[in-house]
Amino acid sequence: MDVNSLVSTVFSGLSVLVVEDVADGDDAVVVTARTRDAAVPCPVCRTLTGKVHGYHRRTVTDVPVDGRPVVVHLRVRRLVCPVLGCWRQTFREQIPGLLERHQRRTVRLAWQISQVARELCGRAAARLAGLLAVPVSRSTALRHLRRLPLPQEAVPRVIGVDDFALRRRHRYATIITDAETGRRVAVLPDRERATLESWLRTHPGAEVVCRDGSATYAEAIRRALPDAVQVSDRWHLWRNLCDKTLLEVHAHSGCWATINPPRPGGVREQTTRERWNKIHDLLGQGVGLLDCARRLDLAMNTVKRYARMPEPQALRIAPAYRPTLVDPYRDHLRARRAAEPAVAVTHLLEEIRELGYTGSANLLVRYLNQGRAEGDRPVTTPRHAGRLLLTNPENLRPKETTLLEKLAAACPEMTALADLVGGFAALLKPGEGNDVKLTKWITAARAVDLPHLRSFTNGLEIDRPAVNAGLTLPYHNGRTEGVNTRTKRIMRQMHGRAGFDLLRHRILLP
Repeated sequence: MDVNSLVSTVFSGLSVLVVEDVADGDDAVVVTARTRDAAVPCPVCRTLTGKVHGYHRRTVTDVPVDGRPVVVHLRVRRLVCPVLGCWRQTFREQIPGLLERHQRRTVRLAWQISQVARELCGRAAARLAGLLAVPVSRSTALRHLRRLPLPQEAVPRVIGVDDFALRRRHRYATIITDAETGRRVAVLPDRERATLESWLRTHPGAEVVCRDGSATYAEAIRRALPDAVQVSDRWHLWRNLCDKTLLEVHAHSGCWATINPPRPGGVREQTTRERWNKIHDLLGQGVGLLDCARRLDLAMNTVKRYARMPEPQALRIAPAYRPTLVDPYRDHLRARRAAEPAVAVTHLLEEIRELGYTGSANLLVRYLNQGRAEGDRPVTTPRHAGRLLLTNPENLRPKETTLLEKLAAACPEMTALADLVGGFAALLKPGEGNDVKLTKWITAARAVDLPHLRSFTNGLEIDRPAVNAGLTLPYHNGRTEGVNTRTKRIMRQMHGRAGFDLLRHRILLP
């Protein structure tokens, strides 16, 4: 391969130029080149001309070669327009596809910097570009990022609307996506009704809008697009049902917790029973809740919680302790304490250390005070019971299925709750007639003494048209939630270093 072929291969991006020399600089590869002797059109009258008025020098940077920067010393021509009436008598020729006006980097190098800045933003992009032999500052990386054009496309027929936190519990923004493809359409600076309504009025075309249960979004869509179909997202419906189900499980823990084995009175159980007795004795004497809290030196919420208990039934719910070093010697401790109730803890510690115990004395004392030596392992806890109710029965193991049957049989309300959860889960697969089935489900849910579930049905009735659409139409907000996940990654990269305009630009870039 001759030198010219080698140069054309290594510097193929400069093929529109005439490469005259390639030299080894101190810290870069220096390329000397010029433009070709061809006629070019006048930028005003588009008349071809090759008459040279003079020459100019431009120094630009190209993509690196062999890990070293490439500097191009380029000679360009200043040409004369042959048309006498043209107001542009002379002009400097441009090189489309290679250089832009007033730029010091080639188009392909600027594109590479833009892509790095698009993924990493400012400081991280500058660090990576330096390792790639393209040294730039963070401000330059951000300028290249801002030059990337945003897509200008029509508003899709089906859009998804959701919010995300700019600063949790303080500031939120709204994102609008194509619900069918996941393409980002717009990012609004807040989640106010007027902002979304204004955007929808200035960008008509949406026929279906997927959203969560936000009343603010619902009102904005209704005002701006009265003919659009609002679809309540099925995931949010299921999430709301899960929250209400867990509240019902906690509320009826006194009934279903009877399947847990009775536990002997440890320190915690004894303290709980004493508090319950003291609070109910004072309440029986006509003492108010606030006065009870003052007399017993307890928090007001604690007094309210004990006052709502008709009896200390919650003692049946054994806490799910974590495994400890004492667990392997539990049978030995149980047998020794049953045979000799007054045995000293120091004697027990010596005995289990001879058996291989390596833990501390404090751990053993805490283990015994909690009653874990005599008590059986709890069958389940409220959180676990709720998880069993909300899991697809086909995905439960045999022992979990058996436990769920015991839970449902121990409490009539739990039996009804299990049936209602399963019935609503069947409606989450969109299909014809689900709106009629939902009406029957709401009637059945209101016929049972489940207050938290009744409040869930009230919310369904308030937003009933959107809920019906969510259960019968195939549209959902899943892709919008995916965009929100990507947005959180972008925000972590830019935390405390960028404003909303740059965040919006990065989100909308394809």
